[in-house]
Amino acid sequence: MTQTDRTIEALFEENRTFPPPADFARRAIVSSPEIYAEAEADFEGFWARQAENLVWRRRWDQVLDWSGAPFAKWFVGGRLNVTESCLDRHLGEHPGRVAYYWEGEPGDARTITYAELHAEVCRLANALALLGVEKGDRVAIYMGMVPELPVALLACARLGAPHSVVFGGFSADALADRINDAQAKVLITCDGSWRAGQVVPLKDMADDALERTPSISSVVVVQRTNNAVSMQEGRDVWYHDVVPEQEPSRPATECDSEDLLYLLYTSGTTARPKGIVHTCGGYLVGATTTTKMVFDLHEEEDVYWCTADIGWVTGHSYIVYGPLSVGATSVIYEGAPAYPDKDRLWDVVEKYKVSILYTAPTSIRTFMKWGDEYPGRHDLSSLRLLGTVGEPINPEAWMWYRDIIGAGRTPVVDTWWQTETGMQMISPLPGLTTTKPGSATHPLPGISADIVDDEGNSVPLGGGGYLVLTRPWPAMLRGIYGDPNRFVETYWRRFSRPEEDKWVYFAGDGAKRDLDGDYWLLGRVDDVMNVSGHRISTLEVESALVDHPAVAEAAVIGRADPTTGQAIAAFVTLRGTAEGDEALIQELREHVAVKIGKIARPASIVFTDELPKTRSGKIMRRLLRDISEERHLGDVTTLANAAVVEEIAARARLARGNAGGGAQKS
Repeated sequence: MTQTDRTIEALFEENRTFPPPADFARRAIVSSPEIYAEAEADFEGFWARQAENLVWRRRWDQVLDWSGAPFAKWFVGGRLNVTESCLDRHLGEHPGRVAYYWEGEPGDARTITYAELHAEVCRLANALALLGVEKGDRVAIYMGMVPELPVALLACARLGAPHSVVFGGFSADALADRINDAQAKVLITCDGSWRAGQVVPLKDMADDALERTPSISSVVVVQRTNNAVSMQEGRDVWYHDVVPEQEPSRPATECDSEDLLYLLYTSGTTARPKGIVHTCGGYLVGATTTTKMVFDLHEEEDVYWCTADIGWVTGHSYIVYGPLSVGATSVIYEGAPAYPDKDRLWDVVEKYKVSILYTAPTSIRTFMKWGDEYPGRHDLSSLRLLGTVGEPINPEAWMWYRDIIGAGRTPVVDTWWQTETGMQMISPLPGLTTTKPGSATHPLPGISADIVDDEGNSVPLGGGGYLVLTRPWPAMLRGIYGDPNRFVETYWRRFSRPEEDKWVYFAGDGAKRDLDGDYWLLGRVDDVMNVSGHRISTLEVESALVDHPAVAEAAVIGRADPTTGQAIAAFVTLRGTAEGDEALIQELREHVAVKIGKIARPASIVFTDELPKTRSGKIMRRLLRDISEERHLGDVTTLANAAVVEEIAARARLARGNAGGGAQKS
């Protein structure tokens, strides 16, 4: 966990609070606390009022159908196409408003208006239709952060064809797995993408994946980095050869509110990623509402920048669908925040006069480590609101963000939500909420959350336990693609009581609630690690390690890390005469990178002849976590091999001092 219980208790005692600045509150979109009571008194009515802010072809007959719980239906009978809310409705009022300022890593830039974005989306939709894409067909997207990426999402939505975006940092294996699970018909990719001055060869990796994806009939390739690529005749087409010649208009395909909008795969507690299902109506209501409320976004004045990659849910909800629906002007940056120097992020803020910045605690901690000189080189006075996303933020980083980046005058909105929730769930409202460094404060209007103990009983104020959601919400996941049983077991079984018609969503996160009722997120409590805001399954990494011919057994845990929140620590036993040395450590790290992606490479690997196990053969990962975080180990007498614990602890201590991560082996 990124915040220990001791730290949280100390913060409760400190009780540092920051009310909204008076000038901010005066013109805030939400400034009355009555919104919470109104939403609680009639939460369906509250969400119905929010839904009125979208463009509907046909109004819904019923706000919420919860009769098939935990499978929800929102805005039942409603008909729409989400791109009409994100694009068409803005054309009559402000077609020349900038939708995106795009900044390429090498320094090239583009400005794209709503009219231009609409035309490009229609052209790509027409091209995809010529390639045989119809309503309901899944389209995989594997791209860098170029303007054609949001265009691709919206073109699919225009056709009613669900998209499945795969983060460009994932491996060919990960891409193939996700394409096959979704049975995608078309892949949209790039020749490569720029990252830290280097070309990431996306098309090469896609070609590797495509050897195992029989459902793909066509591949559309965006030319970005001009690296040499192989184009398979009859399957692969260049974007610039097929899209510009298409008509810049296309009627939007009418969809049901509950039609599938997109799949997004996230790590679970098994090695197999979960295809999270999000549908059209409720998802867009949630993304639109929270974009407006949480960011206090004044679309005619603000320049908004979410620094996430569109390959993650934050990019879906708060780069594409939410901001476009409210008519915002956003910034998209292609590359690394330290290229060509560690002030690139602040250079972009100054260049485009960004007023709202939404980034991850891992990034903030990295900026802190680099030093104040880098933001100090730039005029950041345009910033009026700061946000954080992806993981709990420690109070020191929160204060640095507010004081150094926000000059002590900007509200900070620390948001908690997940791929599965589709929208922000716990967050301050910046014109209304008194904030505390490290706390996400309380659930948003219309959201019902709680903290419960092992038996599912609500924990009194001042206590901690498991974070749960106790009522459906519009942008909630509708299931796991093709696996309804896994959906119920993963999210609803632990604390729900179906016999009482009581359904409780378990988020997999621990939290505490102070005496004011404010929530303090503590991180994952299951077998999913949160590394720099990216959810990675321990079992997925273990499976990748055991796939290597030298590895007999592996155990993986997430240990606390001051920069990334959690770091991946692996404990490995080897086969036969395999030698555990520095060369093998690097080989195993790269093997994991190939199987999953570079973000899953273990930060440390400790070789051991045995793993600590109970007498029934269960690996005691709790002990490995205690070893990694240098905590007192407690009673180990229940282990079948208690003596091995001290040996592993000694090697782990050496591993922390080695760049490679622990090549010691007895």
